[in-house]
Amino acid sequence: MAGGQESLSMDNRNLILAIAISGIILVVWNMMFPPPEPPVEGAPVATAPAQPGQPSQATNLPTATPPQGGQAVVPPSSAAISDAQAQTINQQALLAADPRIQVRSDRVTGSISLKGGRFDDVVLNNYNVNLNDESEKVRVLAPKGQVGSYFAEYGWVAQGLTADQLPGPDTLWQASARELTPENPVTLTWDNGNGLTFTRTISLDANFMFTIAQRVKNNSNGAIVLNPYALLSRWETPAVTGFFILHEGLLGVLDGTLTEVDYDELVDDGPIKATSTGGWLGMTDKYWLAALVPAQDAAINARFTYSNDGGTDKYQTDYLGPQTIVAPGAEVVSENRLFAGAKEVLLLDSYTDDEGISRFDLAIDFGWFYFLTKPIFYALNFFNTLIGSFGIGILLLTVMIKLAFFPLANKSYRAMAKMRSIQPELKELQARFKDNKTQLNQEMMALYKRTGANPAAGCLPIVVQIPVFFALYKVLFVSIESRHAPFFGWIQDLSAPDPTSMFNLFGLIPWTPPDFLMIGVWPLIMGLTMFMQQRLNPQPTDPVQAKVFMLMPIFFTFLLAPFPAGLVIYWAWNNSLSIAQQWTIMKRMGVK
Repeated sequence: MAGGQESLSMDNRNLILAIAISGIILVVWNMMFPPPEPPVEGAPVATAPAQPGQPSQATNLPTATPPQGGQAVVPPSSAAISDAQAQTINQQALLAADPRIQVRSDRVTGSISLKGGRFDDVVLNNYNVNLNDESEKVRVLAPKGQVGSYFAEYGWVAQGLTADQLPGPDTLWQASARELTPENPVTLTWDNGNGLTFTRTISLDANFMFTIAQRVKNNSNGAIVLNPYALLSRWETPAVTGFFILHEGLLGVLDGTLTEVDYDELVDDGPIKATSTGGWLGMTDKYWLAALVPAQDAAINARFTYSNDGGTDKYQTDYLGPQTIVAPGAEVVSENRLFAGAKEVLLLDSYTDDEGISRFDLAIDFGWFYFLTKPIFYALNFFNTLIGSFGIGILLLTVMIKLAFFPLANKSYRAMAKMRSIQPELKELQARFKDNKTQLNQEMMALYKRTGANPAAGCLPIVVQIPVFFALYKVLFVSIESRHAPFFGWIQDLSAPDPTSMFNLFGLIPWTPPDFLMIGVWPLIMGLTMFMQQRLNPQPTDPVQAKVFMLMPIFFTFLLAPFPAGLVIYWAWNNSLSIAQQWTIMKRMGVK
């Protein structure tokens, strides 16, 4: 800054500072928000586990092969039926095609197909697709045979057994009950007719975690060699936000290390294999997660795969458990879990703390500032629990941050007040030495030293705010707790931009402006507070620089308008507190 470089005047320092900060924000913005890539289109095809009966070792994974049949049920063709309606008809037909166990709890509704024992129907009771309470509920898993199928399967691979001796995708299981609730587990049973009895006991906790205990009873005359497996299959490439700061795709924590794989990365680079003791793996959307969770003491071989069949995309995560030799008369048990639900921070934390699932909270992409974003989330969530308002929590968190940095900011604002108080002397020096820049800089340095003014002091509050700004943005962008969280008035979703625009007179004119003209009330308030704060700072003496500074609030108003409303509210409130603090200091020091 100019305070340490005699070759720069204070005015040039201010201009360079403004341009540099603006440039940094623009670069970061372009990094965070590249144009999203369009999703790959095409009718999906299911993936299936290894064909039973093929030799398998503990070091091998199940082989993915397309199943026979399983084509989508085609809905009636009609111009009056929308794509969404056709999809719903297709889905309902698929759900009705097979016998099912109904799944009911306070948080989950759905079913499990008795054909294959497949988990393919999970709907979240507490989450709507949009702000309209009458909109459909969020669906996490969808039945096999339709566009966007998304399901989990469990089973066994074995040595020396034929395909019809092991349960597969088309096996019809017998159920002990027709409804699964947190209070009532259900047991599925299938006998292969050759001395092997397979059972699956399925239970559901109070949230989104299923537990699947697979058992094999060997009543044959010989020993068998088995490996349990679990797979999660997703048909078609889902639409993603495409933002740099958010991972959507395949992921897992294997041997304590987070692995994140984008859909296009898997297409380009091929299968990814890993070994682990415990851990978890699955696929994540912005707010929703489906994850396979083996026993945390089990040695597994895990895999992320992609295949294309007839121009359609198939993504799969799977793992193969340890090999077990089951003697005649003996029984083997394999316990697995399946998470299919919302990525609620405290819930994922509880699965790590109480159930020992390795670093399950990393399913939420808190990013590089993890050490800062998670404490910010905890603070916001605490205020939200205490007061019942995520927006008020943002205001209170801002006050806490201001208090934490009060001594530093106070010192900075005092130095800036001194700079403002010596403005007349600086103008006089510039007039006296306008033709001698070297002498001007020497005189300015002497003035700064004599008065204790620091022209670089104004940088400090900005520098301190930058990491907090990005960390709060990350929290608002990735945490489901801020999704559809209302504030006062027209702000009904703090994670979305302000929906108003001054270019249609805030809704008085029946016209929806393009995105770049969606300059709402809160961005305008933020720009106004930025302008007011700027007027308290030492003003450039050069007319051109003064005009540039006058345009900065307008520039930032347009720049920040597309950001989540919660972040713009934070910035406006933070500016207001800074104005009050700076004005008080200036008044006490007698600065006009």
